[in-house]
Amino acid sequence: MSENSIVFHIENLNLSYGEKHVLKDVNLDIYKNKITAFIGPSGCGKSTLLRCLNRMNDLIDNCKITGTINYIDNDVFSLNPMSLRTNVGMVFQNPNPFPMSIFDNVAYGPRCQGIKNKKILSEIVIDSLKKAALYDEISDRLKDSALSLSGGQQQRLCIARAIAMHPNVILMDEPTSALDPIATLKIEELIDKLKEEYTIVIVTHNMQQATRISDYTAFFMLGEIVEYGETSELFKNPKNKKTEDYITGRFG
Repeated sequence: MSENSIVFHIENLNLSYGEKHVLKDVNLDIYKNKITAFIGPSGCGKSTLLRCLNRMNDLIDNCKITGTINYIDNDVFSLNPMSLRTNVGMVFQNPNPFPMSIFDNVAYGPRCQGIKNKKILSEIVIDSLKKAALYDEISDRLKDSALSLSGGQQQRLCIARAIAMHPNVILMDEPTSALDPIATLKIEELIDKLKEEYTIVIVTHNMQQATRISDYTAFFMLGEIVEYGETSELFKNPKNKKTEDYITGRFG
C-alpha cells in the first residue's frame, strides 16, 4: 500500500465488552506523518479502535482484547500506559479544557513530567500554542480562564495541550463535531499542517472532512474494516459495494 514507515501495525484485533463483540479481526497499518481517517455508521467500532491505540479501553470494565497492536515495533499491551499516552496524545469530541488559566492548561502535562523551570515551561506553552494556531489570538490572555475561550479556541487549546507532551501521534475523536463551520475549517487547516510533525488518526462522521484532510481512510461496518486504502482511491473507486453504498449515501 505504501513505502511509508509504519507507526501502528494492528493484526487480528478483536475486542469485546462482556458479551458484545465490538471489533472483529481488524488488520490495519497506520503510517508516519500521514492522516488516517476512520469513517462508518455510528456504533461500528471507529472510536473503540482509536482508544485501543493508547489503551484508553483499559479503563472500561469487562473489556477483553485479543490480537496484537505494535507501536513502532513495541507491543502496546506491554508498554506502560502512561508512557504510551505521552507518546500517543488524544483530543476528544467535545473540548475539555481544565478549569484553570490558558497557560496552566498547556503547562499541566509538562509539570506532571517534572518540569518546574518557569522559562522552559513558558517556551513549551508558547511553542505549543503557536503550533496549534492559537497563540496570535490569545497571546495577551494567557492568565485568563481557558473556559473564557470560544468552542473552536478551546478545541485548539486541547490540541496545544496534547502537543506540549511532545507526542509522536495525535488521536482525534470527532474533534470538530461540536464546532461551527468556521471553527471546523480552522481545525482542518491546523490538522493538515500538524502532519508535518505528527502522525494523526481521526474519527469523523463527516465524509467530506475525510476527503479534505486524510491521506488514508478505513471504512468500518459492524466492527469490521470493510475497506482501507488511500483516501482519493477509496472515494473515487471503492472496491467494495458496501463502501460505495455508504459514501454515496444509500445507507448509514
